[in-house]
Amino acid sequence: MKTSYLVCYDISEERRLNKVLRFMKTKGLHIQYSVFYCVLTWEELLELKDKLKKLIHPKYDDVRIYPLPKNSLVAVLGVGDRMPDGVEIFI
Repeated sequence: MKTSYLVCYDISEERRLNKVLRFMKTKGLHIQYSVFYCVLTWEELLELKDKLKKLIHPKYDDVRIYPLPKNSLVAVLGVGDRMPDGVEIFI
């Protein structure tokens, strides 16, 4: 079964940041600068976490993975025009 996640990161060094960005572009929808929407199985989530652990420096970088509840509503204000399938928008 697949679950939706928000993956957010703050990487302190540009080289690592670029590696994380390139990797995350293969795993989800790039919502904002350091925020991705991903739909993953449990195994895919474990693989994602394992790969990110290898790309970051745990003392200086911060990666957070937030599971999203099913059928959650998302408010988009401003220029946020890209929403994944299955996400409802209300303003």
